[in-house]
Amino acid sequence: MSYVQGFLAPVKTAKKADYALIAEKSWALFKEYGAVSSCEAWGTDVPDGEVTSFPMAVKKAADETVVFSWIIWPDKTTADAAMEKMEKDLRWGEIMPNADEVFSLKRMIFGGFEPLLQTEPSQDV
Repeated sequence: MSYVQGFLAPVKTAKKADYALIAEKSWALFKEYGAVSSCEAWGTDVPDGEVTSFPMAVKKAADETVVFSWIIWPDKTTADAAMEKMEKDLRWGEIMPNADEVFSLKRMIFGGFEPLLQTEPSQDV
């Protein structure tokens, strides 16, 4: 069964292109580590909530946009092995030398999930 890692992060709105480049370069490594697919989604309709919300969860500032992303792995074992490889892979330093200028790692939320239902994209997409 596949395994999903999900991420929610506040990104400087003015640094959208920089974030997209980081995501693209990161995908190359995730794919090399065994990831099946990935999605980076730029928030366009992410309202503040009264009790909780995506913006509240990451303590979004006025000059930031919430990004919701996920990586699909063939299984948890592959995802765990990839995380171990990341810690030792010097290429991450090249991909994210100034990541804190683009998005907040401290306010990023992430976790791993086992799918309950997983469908394939429609051919109309």
